[in-house]
Amino acid sequence: MDITDRKLLNKIQGPFPMVDQPYKVLGDEAGISEQEVLDRLAELKRTNVLRQISAIFDTRRLGFKTTLVAMAYEPEKLHKAALEINKHPGVSHNYAREGSYYNLWFTLAVPPDHDLESTARYMANKTEALEQRIMPTKRFFKIGVNFDMVKQKGSSFNFSPDGFDKQAADSWNKVVPITEAEKDAIREMQEDLALVPRPYDEIAQRLGISTDELFAMATDFQERRIMRRYSAVLHHRRSGFKANAMIVWKVPEERSEEVGMIMAGHNSVTHCYERPTFPDWPYTHFTMVHATSPEGCEEINNEISEATGITERLTLYSTREYKKTRVRYFVPDYDEYLESENPNAVTTA
Repeated sequence: MDITDRKLLNKIQGPFPMVDQPYKVLGDEAGISEQEVLDRLAELKRTNVLRQISAIFDTRRLGFKTTLVAMAYEPEKLHKAALEINKHPGVSHNYAREGSYYNLWFTLAVPPDHDLESTARYMANKTEALEQRIMPTKRFFKIGVNFDMVKQKGSSFNFSPDGFDKQAADSWNKVVPITEAEKDAIREMQEDLALVPRPYDEIAQRLGISTDELFAMATDFQERRIMRRYSAVLHHRRSGFKANAMIVWKVPEERSEEVGMIMAGHNSVTHCYERPTFPDWPYTHFTMVHATSPEGCEEINNEISEATGITERLTLYSTREYKKTRVRYFVPDYDEYLESENPNAVTTA
């Protein structure tokens, strides 16, 4: 990658242009032609630096149920179990991590009419997990993955300098009514955007609307907070961010919001949540950090500790990425998964 590639990757991680010729807009901003933008992005996708360009939706506001799941496995069973868990369409992130008894961590989402906990229990039983912990979000402080490809540092967003995005934090788990026409639009907008001069034309045609109507719908989705933005997702390891750590913190209950806000304020923290505790798991606050090296993650770790005064924590480094994708909504994959598995093991709500 040269500096032009890096600048281009920075631009497409922000709000991606929702105009008839978005790649021309990007080219004008970068000082290159539309065709060169398309060629560069095609090469970055070929080399798996660029994963996808699409809309990012808010899972819970669409009515889907979601949680973080921690599983413990015998080392020799971990790999096979991870591949089995990957089969569920609602598993978007799945990582082997070192640093705790629980060595596999994944996010699981299910549609409104599916049962989240019974699905997770079924997956644990089928893969012969030694132990399982379901860790749903109790309180949301921040989500905003972004990598500054020029400075090679985390540069997350969706955070207010005055604290944290209180409106987003207060509304993250409130379901918003969605019409069938809007579901059709979500199905289209969640797919990878084509690398052609007018990529939105095909989407609008399939929906039977104009591109102006499509852009207006996207603006409405954002105003209703069911869509965060249209943007690119990068492969963080291929992008140079070879280390990522989930740092979990034991925070006193009376300091929960104060500490969460401080953690969310760190520029390199991409996710910050409060989750439930268990007899064997006293850690309440989860922060995700990415850096070009483990030393970079440790530097961020120490900065957070110094800023909050919280010293009791675990640092769980990712040792293998088994799956990282965006959740796909309102697709038949979930029912097909039920039909292919034991229907009595995964009950619907």
